[in-house]
Amino acid sequence: MSLDQNPQIDRILHKFDAVEAELGSGVVGDAFVRLSKEYAELEPAVKAIRALRAARAEMDSVEEMLHSGDAEMATLARAERDELEERIETLEHELKLQLLPKDAADERSVIVEIRAGTGGDEAALFARDLFRMYQRYAQLHGWKVEVQSASEAELGGYKEIIASISGAGVYAKLKFESGVHRVQRVPETEAQGRIHTSAATVAVLPEAEEIDVEVKNEDIRIDTMRSSGAGGQHVNTTDSAVRITHVPTGLVVVRSEKSQHQNRASAMKELLARLYDMERQKADRERADARKCQVGSGDRSERIRTYNFPQGRVSDHRINLTLYKLDQIMAGEGLDELIDALVADHQAKLLADQGEADAA
Repeated sequence: MSLDQNPQIDRILHKFDAVEAELGSGVVGDAFVRLSKEYAELEPAVKAIRALRAARAEMDSVEEMLHSGDAEMATLARAERDELEERIETLEHELKLQLLPKDAADERSVIVEIRAGTGGDEAALFARDLFRMYQRYAQLHGWKVEVQSASEAELGGYKEIIASISGAGVYAKLKFESGVHRVQRVPETEAQGRIHTSAATVAVLPEAEEIDVEVKNEDIRIDTMRSSGAGGQHVNTTDSAVRITHVPTGLVVVRSEKSQHQNRASAMKELLARLYDMERQKADRERADARKCQVGSGDRSERIRTYNFPQGRVSDHRINLTLYKLDQIMAGEGLDELIDALVADHQAKLLADQGEADAA
């Protein structure tokens, strides 16, 4: 049975037609939002199915020409058949990608946490540079970046910075950025021109909705504290800082900006994202054990990428890809090439797993 004749294909087409008909009936409100989202999710697969079926129908016509008895027409048909075979192969691959299981979090916004690792002041400066890279990348994609909290280092940069990035499909693009990022360069503080190696860690958490994570009131402890800062009339005058502790897991989130209300909302948002990420990682580990391969965003304790400034290169160690486009990548403009390669590698592994499952 050819791929486009699989029963799953007919179910997708039937569902798409039903959703399209409902949208055309004039639904409004929440129903319209839900149907529009479903339509957008189904449309790429439907387009791939229809394109593949059209190419196969065209191939049937070409085969008829080959056996028509007309020598000139058969010569033209052979050339067209070769082209069609390549197109069908490409369309089948595209359809297989569309039929892969979707990560439910791919369309979500994220919380990005960047922390200076080994390397002292230089690590903090690198953490700043990474944040600017993601900030510019987000701007290029039309996403909104909002800093939730930041701890600045003495010589500049960040010991830690946490930001939310909001928009469509953010997690799908950034989920492979979690891990240890290493930099090799001459620090701004180095007078002798020696190359130093330092690192920063990046964690990308999909934002959770309340329906994703059940948090009982008795499992939460909220403490208010006095904020500390650089001085001024507002410092140590109000208990605006908020610390939320999730008792069952021991997770603690602290916010210390001026507004206690905003601190509470921001801290709760991060706590939900962390709990949701814990559940996702647990499920990923279970699937990995069952299939004997890693599924998900990877082990954050491992070094994933090196940025070598003297040579102008960036190397992603997970896929053995090196690009001599460091300036473009740090500016956010060249990051898509790295991310697209990581997505393609992930999809190839899923396809291989699916092929093994089908063979079994």
